[in-house]
Amino acid sequence: MMKFKFIVTLAVLFSSICVPGVSALSKKTPFYEIKVYHFENANQEDLIDDYLKNAFLPAMNRKGIMNVGVFKPVNNNSSEDKRIYVLVPFKSTRQFTDIAEQLAKDAMYNENGKAYLEASYNKSPYKRMESIFIKAFSQMPSMELPALKNELSERVYELRSYEGPTEKMYLRKVEMFNTGGEISLFKRLGFNAVFYGSVIAGSRMPNLMYMTTFENMAARDEHWNAFRVDAEWKKLSAMEYYKNTVSKNDTILLTPANYSQI
Repeated sequence: MMKFKFIVTLAVLFSSICVPGVSALSKKTPFYEIKVYHFENANQEDLIDDYLKNAFLPAMNRKGIMNVGVFKPVNNNSSEDKRIYVLVPFKSTRQFTDIAEQLAKDAMYNENGKAYLEASYNKSPYKRMESIFIKAFSQMPSMELPALKNELSERVYELRSYEGPTEKMYLRKVEMFNTGGEISLFKRLGFNAVFYGSVIAGSRMPNLMYMTTFENMAARDEHWNAFRVDAEWKKLSAMEYYKNTVSKNDTILLTPANYSQI
């Protein structure tokens, strides 16, 4: 655990040097963990859902960590790699690195999550689990809840990741979002962003990620169509300085679990 804390601390300090406009010591800049569960069957899915709904989310709320999101890809049932995404906001790296020890001491958490936490080696609740640690962009230093009026079950959440070909080119894409004006463009067009941030610990780097929300798939398509023809975007994307800053773009369309807090 101490080694892991040291690695995360180094990653945060490095990001403060490499990401323009983001201070590692700023209390206004939170962090996010995206935890991804990879599973194979309905039994594992039910076990993960039960654990998250009845043990993990309530325990996080008791620790003062609110608005935890749980999402599943829209094509989850037909996918070979079935996944559940959990988005957790943290106020600091210390809060992130200490949470596992705090949960281990939480009697209610351990009781309510017993089936998951004490699963046998041959009845694992998942195939594999991964963690992505993200630092918020300076132009959106805190999570924002979607300003949507419809039911959770009707909404579409879009999680995007932009990998850069080199660290230098990646930083230009980060700059494009912050001082370049891409975040303000998304806001003007009503994309209902939940967060934007730099991945500072994960398997795919350099990388930035962000999440936007829509009332339904038709609204999602309408927003992107408006974005593509927007004069400000055309001007921004035509700038030579920002060209070739993304080597790979992953787009994951998600639906929130019925117990998600976002």
